[in-house]
Amino acid sequence: MKKGRIIVLAIAFVAAIGAAMMARNMVSDTETVTIEKTVGAKDVLVTAKDFRLGDAVTEDSLKWQEWPEEGVTPDLITRDQNPDAVKNLMGSIARAPFIAGEPVKGQKLIKAGEGGVLAAILPSGMRAISTPISEESAAGGFILPNDRVDVILSRRIQVGNADQQVSETILRNVRVLAIGQTLETTGEEKVVSGATATLELTPRQTEILSLAQSMGQLSLSLRSLADTPKPGDTVDIRNEKSGSVKMLKYGVPSQVFGVN
Repeated sequence: MKKGRIIVLAIAFVAAIGAAMMARNMVSDTETVTIEKTVGAKDVLVTAKDFRLGDAVTEDSLKWQEWPEEGVTPDLITRDQNPDAVKNLMGSIARAPFIAGEPVKGQKLIKAGEGGVLAAILPSGMRAISTPISEESAAGGFILPNDRVDVILSRRIQVGNADQQVSETILRNVRVLAIGQTLETTGEEKVVSGATATLELTPRQTEILSLAQSMGQLSLSLRSLADTPKPGDTVDIRNEKSGSVKMLKYGVPSQVFGVN
């Protein structure tokens, strides 16, 4: 082999080794950046923190989060369909609790001007009515929102020439919506105080309670969680024609109180 050719090959070999070393140094000095992107995903509006019943939506309450496209249901709020959702929902009130990261559904929020929280959580056909209470008449403050209670009426009646103190259960197994202004308690709250109790009643039951408030003192009797709500458990009736209340206890008529 000619001497010149050997020199050319040697130079080429050295140059190749040098280029390889330079390339390796450049790769080692360059920071590797990896971008992860979920394929087939949509941005869904979720809560950025826990919400309690009645909490208002603020600027840092909501955020967009990627959600698998196959898991996006029509009731979820997506960025492509409603890009201004965060702005539009500012000031809305939670009508049910949320946990952080939970997808936001419009039916669980009340927009400003659409009514209060209490009206939103009432089941269809039910009414909310408040009655004065004290610590003594409300199980020492241990009755909490969502507990179930019996309502007891205590009053004096004239029996012959003597006064007699009587008590009757006028409503049974009704749900407490709020104590004072408290609609929901945390796990740490064991006692809630307030001057009123707001009860969930049927329209007929609201009439009974309103009438009973003018007849004597009302007390709330806390029911056990083991008691199963029974439809039609309230057995009190009002006589529309005579303007009186007939109280039935365990199916037995006990006393008719006239009301002028």
